[in-house]
Amino acid sequence: MMKIAVITGASSGMGREFVSQLSRQQSFDEIWVIARRIERLNQIKEEMGDIIRPVALDLADEKGIEQYKALLEKEKPEVAVLVNASGYGKFEEFSKLQLDEQLGMIDLNAKSLTAMTYVTLPYLKKGSQVYQIGSLSSFQPVPYIAVYGATKAYVLSFTRAVNSELRHTGIKMMAVCPGWVKTEFFNRAVEDEGVITYYNQFFTSEQVVKRAIQDMKKGKDVSVCGPMIRGQVLLTKLFPHKLVMKIWLKQQKKK
Repeated sequence: MMKIAVITGASSGMGREFVSQLSRQQSFDEIWVIARRIERLNQIKEEMGDIIRPVALDLADEKGIEQYKALLEKEKPEVAVLVNASGYGKFEEFSKLQLDEQLGMIDLNAKSLTAMTYVTLPYLKKGSQVYQIGSLSSFQPVPYIAVYGATKAYVLSFTRAVNSELRHTGIKMMAVCPGWVKTEFFNRAVEDEGVITYYNQFFTSEQVVKRAIQDMKKGKDVSVCGPMIRGQVLLTKLFPHKLVMKIWLKQQKKK
């Protein structure tokens, strides 16, 4: 049986970094790299060789999920690692952001992640690992990132619950919830730089993915990179969310 890793959002950012780090640390027959941009995926194959299988899919479209499901049924692999890194954010006041952008975030960040997990689950075995990309926004309501933050709260809740359900199977599922990560994500997320003005600390994809792999080995169901960010998560648990939002608005100079 072919042993593979499946990594969505693999054309850039943390998805691309997972391809790099996992390929060095684990042995796979193939790594299926999934994204919309086939030229980016082909570049990864050129760099890393035949272990890479480019799979160009739009996971926000149900047809993309069906195509992925059909590929699994045809190949019948053992999926040793699944990384759901596809997703995007748009930072703007809720009433000013186009509805299609709002619904697009829900479709890709939450709906497709759920579908990818469900469709892949029959091909996971004891020892398989699932990384679900959440956010620091998973832990609190975030004005001006309202829908994005809500989708990431879903990712955190969903991941921890399903990981608990899988506790007797030997399959591990973990939410990766970083703070600000400097990737192409921001090219799409921030069109009006006046909306979000305060960034307390940036991390690299390399730092976040390295920490996530370490935390998976420790059996954690949530990975948060950086002691300051972990402290911030603790405070969101201790303080009322109304106060947390008030502090956030003050940081962003919003009345």
